[in-house]
Amino acid sequence: MRCVFVRQFYSLGGAMLLALLVAAGLTTAASSEEFKFDKDALPAAKPWTSEHFRDNPKNFQFVIIGDRTGGANVEGTFKLAIGQLNLLQPEFVINVGDLIEGYSDDKAELNAEWDQADSMLKNLEMPFFRVPGNHDIANKTAQQVWRDRYGSTYYHFLYKDVLFLVLDSEDPPREAPPGMKEKLETYNRLQTEDPDKAKAMLAEFMSDESVIAGLAKPVVFGDDQIAFIKDTLAKHPDVRWTFVFLHEPAWEKPSESFKAVQELLKDRNHTFFGGHLHYYDYDNIDGAEHITMGPSGASFHQEGPGNVDHVMWVTMTTAGPQMANIALKGLFDRKGLDPSLFGAYDRKGHEGTEGKGGKDEAEKK
Repeated sequence: MRCVFVRQFYSLGGAMLLALLVAAGLTTAASSEEFKFDKDALPAAKPWTSEHFRDNPKNFQFVIIGDRTGGANVEGTFKLAIGQLNLLQPEFVINVGDLIEGYSDDKAELNAEWDQADSMLKNLEMPFFRVPGNHDIANKTAQQVWRDRYGSTYYHFLYKDVLFLVLDSEDPPREAPPGMKEKLETYNRLQTEDPDKAKAMLAEFMSDESVIAGLAKPVVFGDDQIAFIKDTLAKHPDVRWTFVFLHEPAWEKPSESFKAVQELLKDRNHTFFGGHLHYYDYDNIDGAEHITMGPSGASFHQEGPGNVDHVMWVTMTTAGPQMANIALKGLFDRKGLDPSLFGAYDRKGHEGTEGKGGKDEAEKK
């Protein structure tokens, strides 16, 4: 049981507020079987603030994790994050796309990359829900590999009367910058051989006109996916909340089809989550939160406070979602802080894991 104590109010107004919280289901009085103490030893004053625990059975917790690839960092941050998620013990984990480098037309190569990613995910102690990213389904071959392994590129599920809507922002995939696969291979090799050259290469790539043009192109949703969204929302009109996951933050440069998606959602409580930009950002658009996740191992694309390897801890309550960003650098197990792992989050280059096997060791399982 996760117990978070709430402040006890001794005034009449505070007591009324607490009663309202109980009525709303935000907090519950623990039963005599769940919480016990020696009443003879403590007949009056108590050394705790309240006996109303944050244990509403309708509440649940899950974690959102950002991009692994698009220049997966050499320190193997994503694999380290898997162990950290097991420390947190959420009920499930969902990502926002880009688990493989991709951009290959070779099915064997793509399947080998997915085998590597799945070998890491199998170490999770809870379910993991995939969202397709541009690196995952960059072309028709990659789309088919995804469908063969994981089914549809867009889908939904319900959990405790909350709708999770997973969309495909690569519908259809957009044309890749010239030589994308080779550039990724060179960049990832340079991360080990010459980190400074890798950084320079990334800066040059991000300033390339074709890359800038690609990032500026609005995300378009095909007719079949729009029909799926309409049908799913029509079948679940009265859920507590709707969470929408897609890789590219389509709200940055909204297409007409994305505006249509927003219109379909406007009369219900909902939140959007995306990734792709490798930089954390928060927008509130017409009262709805639109959140772009920072990376969990992918290369940093710009300078600023959004440059952080992190996960988001979401607690769904009867009043709506509570969200907490957790920097991966701040998570360590009961044995204590291991400064040798800081290189994985500070992006200080291959020497951060020297002697520990580097990327080959961190990512091979």
